Amino acid sequence: MALNAVTSELTFEDVPISHDWAFIEAKRADTTYITHGYHRYPAKFIPQLARRLIEEYSEEGNTVLDPFCGCGTTLVESVVTRRYSYGYDINPISIMISMAKVRHLDPESLSEAFEQIQLDYSKCSPELPQNERIDYWYREKEKLELSRLSQTILDIDDMDIRRFFLCGFSNILKNCSIWHQKSNKPTRDFKKRIPDVMRTFNRQIRMMLRGNAAFHELMNGRTFSANVECRDSRRLPLVNESIDLVVTSPPYVTSYEYGDLHQLSMLWLEGLEDLKAFREKFIGSALRRTESEFEEYESLTRSSRAAKIGSRLENVNGKTASSVISYFQSMYEIWAELYRLLRIDGKVCIVIGNTSLKGVEITNAEVFVEQMQRLGFDLIDVIKREIPSKNLPSTRDKATGRFAKIADADALAYPTEFILVLEKCH
Repeated sequence: MALNAVTSELTFEDVPISHDWAFIEAKRADTTYITHGYHRYPAKFIPQLARRLIEEYSEEGNTVLDPFCGCGTTLVESVVTRRYSYGYDINPISIMISMAKVRHLDPESLSEAFEQIQLDYSKCSPELPQNERIDYWYREKEKLELSRLSQTILDIDDMDIRRFFLCGFSNILKNCSIWHQKSNKPTRDFKKRIPDVMRTFNRQIRMMLRGNAAFHELMNGRTFSANVECRDSRRLPLVNESIDLVVTSPPYVTSYEYGDLHQLSMLWLEGLEDLKAFREKFIGSALRRTESEFEEYESLTRSSRAAKIGSRLENVNGKTASSVISYFQSMYEIWAELYRLLRIDGKVCIVIGNTSLKGVEITNAEVFVEQMQRLGFDLIDVIKREIPSKNLPSTRDKATGRFAKIADADALAYPTEFILVLEKCH
């Protein structure tokens, strides 16, 4: 395979699996060390993967960017490996989690604040949220206790300490709701045994205190800034050629599912009123129609392969075709922005899998490479790795392309994925 041939026939199906990139030996304690275990997050890659890419393709003191920073894995590993970093995401919950994870705080100050929360909680008389979606997911008892707890945390003056506890609060919201505990899909379980709110919160915070203490000790007074901001990554506030390395895992075309998974945190922390509008902020989620002609698809996405995918989907479902074309159009705009930001010889490492929708193969990896080569990137490596575990349902319904329960599904969603390594050479 000619790595730098710009062609719609480019395929990675025959790339052999690189078993040393699966990190099968990594135990849960390894993948959740320091702050990585603060908060559950869908489809996050493990820190060992991010660290290996950072160390292989950059040097200490370099600047690393993650334009889809999610829960901040790349950013934390950049700090640990003595790199400066920037992280952006369209999801405010991602930003809250990332900002909590990248800062190692004074352990004594956190312990004192935790004790104060215990004292203030019983005295707090909160105003209950008036939100139909909160009522949909919570019983009255838990709604009152969560309201009291959130108000107590919001009264903390120090922004970093407040964010630390809000991150912990966010992570218990599913446990304390009637959301089916074993489902990533928004499904209610009216028979669910809901744990005590404060007991659950205290257990969560004790875990986070241990993680912060380990992070604080690991850094030993060193500070490498991680700048995190809620932004659309098609337009970033950075100067030309200021980034040495990009390490990222982009959203999939079904990115509205991330909106579903974060709706509880959005309800409590951001006052979410319109779930549909929240979903549509995600790349690929805005279902705007485009012309169905092949030439129009190719001009929008700068990819012959994407155009063929859109044409096949048009024969099955025009709405889905429009969403996929919109997704690839947005991704091209982001690759163009990364090209502007990277220094000459800077690298981009993209972790992405291929999937299918409505029975049509969505070859994300091949489309991305074609788009980026058209911009002037050189492809220097394609690594195929098995995915031993990811916090997403592992199966899809072939008819709809949606995530499904194992009993109802007939296709693995992401059995393997690719690491694409590209370079800006001129």
